[in-house]
Amino acid sequence: MKSLKKQRRIQVIALAFVALAASTALIGYAMRDGINFFRSPSQVVEQPPVPTEVFRIGGLVSEGSIVRGQGETVRFSVTDGGATVPVTYRGVLPDLFEENQGMVGTGRYINGVFEASEILAKHDETYMPKEVVDALKAQGVYQEPDT
Repeated sequence: MKSLKKQRRIQVIALAFVALAASTALIGYAMRDGINFFRSPSQVVEQPPVPTEVFRIGGLVSEGSIVRGQGETVRFSVTDGGATVPVTYRGVLPDLFEENQGMVGTGRYINGVFEASEILAKHDETYMPKEVVDALKAQGVYQEPDT
């Protein structure tokens, strides 16, 4: 009798371990495409990522760099004060997107150009994403907004 209870307990523990391992593997598999790392333009220039890697880049839109192409294609540059990366985006830009303002884009770095699939802009006069502020502070070009 005792050995049957002990054996049943070991089976339950082993089954629970297998279920936990399987669920952890499934969660990791599901999240593999949902995790995007942030990089500043300086980091992208220093160590260019592979063309298949999707990541986020952020900084200030360089003054005089916005060029609207045919259709919905827009070209501009993003900078953190230390480096500048050219960006192309096909789609409609957010209403608050403009030069010398903070932005974050998601996409791939292919042949020296960041091809964005999504562009996010500031939502009010003083907002700038934390990652962009940190990158600008690291370059020594961040200025506190006037309140």
